[in-house]
Amino acid sequence: MTVVTNCGTFAFTLDAARSPKTSASFYSLVKRGFFDGLTFHRVAAGFVIQGGDPTGTGSGGPGYTVVEAPPKNTQYVLGDVAMAKTEAQPAGASGSQFFIVTAPNVTQSAGLTPDYALLGKVVSGTDVVEKIGSLPTSPPQDGAPTPAVVMSSVTVKTS
Repeated sequence: MTVVTNCGTFAFTLDAARSPKTSASFYSLVKRGFFDGLTFHRVAAGFVIQGGDPTGTGSGGPGYTVVEAPPKNTQYVLGDVAMAKTEAQPAGASGSQFFIVTAPNVTQSAGLTPDYALLGKVVSGTDVVEKIGSLPTSPPQDGAPTPAVVMSSVTVKTS
């Protein structure tokens, strides 16, 4: 997946072997152009950046939910891409919202419980992810970034 934003471009691989349903759903949304023009609506400093909500509020989605629970020993570390969900949803529930872990150390867990469907791993443009993760937010430290971070296009390249 290649994500072009007004802050730069980054790419991540889909982990279709470990998360086939989640990967297929995300792939389908990308092929439909679902993410084009959406924002990263949340930056939690030193933790995650989150996007993929068509409402930009943190409560929107594609109109359906996929459930694919991750392994119980899953840890989320720097560069991991996973699907966001509400606390009320079952482990592995996902729609279109995703997050990228920006916790400061690749060997240190972000401290999340294994409730979030894994999607993949950032493979290039880590500096862009870090740049987004360091933007000022409203409210400070965990909110909407300033300036707004827009995904002008999200595309897929198959190998």
